[in-house]
Amino acid sequence: MTASQRIVVTGATGFLGGAVARRLHATRPDVQVRAVGRDAARGAALTGEGIEFVRTDLCDAAAVRHAVDGADAVIHAAALSSPWGARPAFVAANIDATENIARACAHAGVSRLVHISTPGIYHDGRPHLGIREDDALPARAVNDYADTKRIAERRVLELTDGTSVSTLILRPRAIFGPGDSSLLPRIAEALRRRRLPRIGDGRCTVDLTYIDNAVDAVLNALEAPVMLHGRAYNISNGEPARIWDVIDRLAAALGEPAPRRHVSASLLGAVASALERVHRIAMPQREPALLRYGVELLSVDMTLDISRARSELGYQPRVALDDALSRTFAALVEQGT
Repeated sequence: MTASQRIVVTGATGFLGGAVARRLHATRPDVQVRAVGRDAARGAALTGEGIEFVRTDLCDAAAVRHAVDGADAVIHAAALSSPWGARPAFVAANIDATENIARACAHAGVSRLVHISTPGIYHDGRPHLGIREDDALPARAVNDYADTKRIAERRVLELTDGTSVSTLILRPRAIFGPGDSSLLPRIAEALRRRRLPRIGDGRCTVDLTYIDNAVDAVLNALEAPVMLHGRAYNISNGEPARIWDVIDRLAAALGEPAPRRHVSASLLGAVASALERVHRIAMPQREPALLRYGVELLSVDMTLDISRARSELGYQPRVALDDALSRTFAALVEQGT
């Protein structure tokens, strides 16, 4: 981006969006950052740091046009990210909001849109190593989150093709780091409550993405050539790890015993599926205590090929996984979370 640019970041009161907005504000004095989100308290924190915050409902097309007005680039990191919930909520947050963003970008003459998606669109409950961006997607998405994000990818390209907007899609895998409230903090809580069994054979291999590296990928995408419009990129730390080795290390950092009770992944998955069926019928608003998707995340191999991001975006994970985990575990211990 050239001097005196304005960059809009949606989802700025979330983990990734907030980190992107803060990095831009701290390192790019030539850029005016407009942070967009719905959480007033977190928005006030951004304002206190000198970042412009606009509280916006992304399902309100007029409000979105106002938020995007005057922008040179937009980073769309807002989404409803959950393995459970009512489908209309996912459609509104992930499809309708994305369509509003894309239309507003085209209307405002925005030059670059970085759309944050998810590798959850690849998930089909089977092991996959080295997934590439153009690999065939499963016939049916694993849940409404993955399904609506997959549709959103298609719609954002349809709505920006032939306009001023050069759109890139990023699919970061399992973002973690200090300040996260979902991935490792949830595992830490389960360890503290001694409620986490060792699922499967313990050799499940996964990819993770440290927050600083994810932000690097976003900023690299901002600067990518216009001709890359329509390209999607897998993002991770590029260091596949056994998830149960990570969990054991987290347990040690917390001073908790590592899970020792082994449970069959297929058995636990069957129990989770039964719970989901009951909840969908009897109490759809309440998330089951166990989800099949959660079982599979801890028992089914899934890694990404990030060579496209390396070669086309110049993405290189700066913070190695070992250091990233150490920083994150230290923060969790300090927070007591």
